Amino acid sequence: MSIRRLFNLPTALLGMMAILPSLAHAEDKLSSGDTAWMLTSTALVLFMTIPGLSLFYAGMVRAKNGLSVMMQCFAITSVVTILWVVVGYSIAFGGEGAYWGGLSKMFLAGVGVDSLSGTIPETVFMTFQMTFAIITPALIVGAFAERMKFSAMILFSSIWLIIVYAPIAHWVWGDGGWLGGKGILDFAGGTVVHINAGIAGLVATLVIGKRKGFPRTAMPPHNLILTVVGAGMLWVGWFGFNAGSELAADGTAGMAMAVTQIATATAAVVWMLSEWMMHGKPSVLGIASGAVAGLVAITPASGSAGPMGALAIGAAAGFGCFIAAVKLKPMLGYDDSLDAFGVHGVGGIIGAILTGVFCAPSLGGSGFADGISSIGSQVGVQIFGVSATLVYTLVMTFIILKVLDMVIGIRVSEEAETEGLDISQHDERAYTL
Repeated sequence: MSIRRLFNLPTALLGMMAILPSLAHAEDKLSSGDTAWMLTSTALVLFMTIPGLSLFYAGMVRAKNGLSVMMQCFAITSVVTILWVVVGYSIAFGGEGAYWGGLSKMFLAGVGVDSLSGTIPETVFMTFQMTFAIITPALIVGAFAERMKFSAMILFSSIWLIIVYAPIAHWVWGDGGWLGGKGILDFAGGTVVHINAGIAGLVATLVIGKRKGFPRTAMPPHNLILTVVGAGMLWVGWFGFNAGSELAADGTAGMAMAVTQIATATAAVVWMLSEWMMHGKPSVLGIASGAVAGLVAITPASGSAGPMGALAIGAAAGFGCFIAAVKLKPMLGYDDSLDAFGVHGVGGIIGAILTGVFCAPSLGGSGFADGISSIGSQVGVQIFGVSATLVYTLVMTFIILKVLDMVIGIRVSEEAETEGLDISQHDERAYTL
């Protein structure tokens, strides 16, 4: 080594020492690329509820109830926004704890212009998570559509968000959450959103009872064009839902987008073919429902499954949700108006369990959770997480509905149901002569 290089060595070492701290904290610096993607994803997920889910559900009910479903989704969007700011975000993401995040971030205390969540502004992270909190109770609307009082729906959604949704979000995604600590894989909300909403919807249908005339009276969708438009909006918005859950613009987000498209298309085709073989003709409602089933099932696996896993998950969801909606519901006799449980509950369970299979590197996945080394162990954790979510949601939803029923009543009168909720609850009509 030359004398000049020898004397330059300390300078080089000092330079490296100066750079290392900045490298160590690079992930804490704002990334404009990640922020831009997350702003876009947040808008896409909000787009899923208004107008996507609103139109999807509105087209499936009878004409006299179309506006009421859209009003419910719109009102939930507004009310949940306020509740998330006041207390929901704090419970879900406010701090470290096994079961909740505490109340330190009530009214968004400490969430300012300069506060970060990883490489994005915390305001963006908070709003992104808000859109998940919005769509989850809105999904439940599909189960009890056409028969719940608007006032009861608002109170139920509000209480349910705080007591059920926010704690489960913390269990899975929050710092120190006990399900996350056990190694559950739920990239974008299989348990937190879909199983949660699906089980709550099933409980609601059983507590509130069947629609007048069900199942003897035919209750076909009044406008499938609205439903297909809504399904298309859900499909597009879901890229923000799944790929956005990486919270960064990187390769994992790209794979999440790819597997979302693959699983959704596969489920739509499998539902269509199943219906075609069993009933002789493929229906528009069927292929749209199949697409949503695929979107639901790939959600928990979107950050860990590969393309072949997406094909398998989509196929399983398309067939499984078809059986749940077309065969299981009539057999058991419950009145899940728009198949919230059949698609979101069943699809979420299928996706959550199969996540444990197709995350395996040997099957093209990105790997198991930390501390887990086999498909069997990961599937066991997934089943445990599904079971914990199912039991907690079932019990708490039942209690909330029963208390509300005793206090204010949750179902409209028989006359109001016959007249339709558009008129009886809102004094408006979707269509005029």
